Amino acid sequence: MDIETRNKILTIVLGIIIIGLAYWLYDSLITPYQEVKEREAMTEKVRQRLVDTKDALIQYETRNETFPPTDGGLDTLISFLKSDSLMIAMGDSLFGGTMDVYNPDSLIYSPRTGNRFEYTLNDTLRPQIYLLKDPDSDDAVGSLERTTMRNAPNWN
Repeated sequence: MDIETRNKILTIVLGIIIIGLAYWLYDSLITPYQEVKEREAMTEKVRQRLVDTKDALIQYETRNETFPPTDGGLDTLISFLKSDSLMIAMGDSLFGGTMDVYNPDSLIYSPRTGNRFEYTLNDTLRPQIYLLKDPDSDDAVGSLERTTMRNAPNWN
């Protein structure tokens, strides 16, 4: 084998190695970045769903002068959304931002895992306060101890 043939073979092999290493470097940078972006987008969806549920709770409290009870409270909220004429008419515009198609039944479930949000009412204080929490993260709306956190998300 003469030196020119050996140099051509060596150039081709090194070129293939360089292309392989460049792809590996690109993939090692882009894949984690895409995962982080997807996680951030999902976190934003969950937070928006919590805010939509909070808005529904406020609408319930406006009409009934009290929040739903702790036991069965989210089921009561869904019944309200399905039976109140204003909520039926305005549901798409009020709560349709996080859902492809507005469905009151899915309002109380996390889009991340499908787990149901946790809801607790503290009716011993005036005004009544509640805690609406995502079971899969630390995101929550409201507080059970501080009236200044009423209807306020904890991620702001």
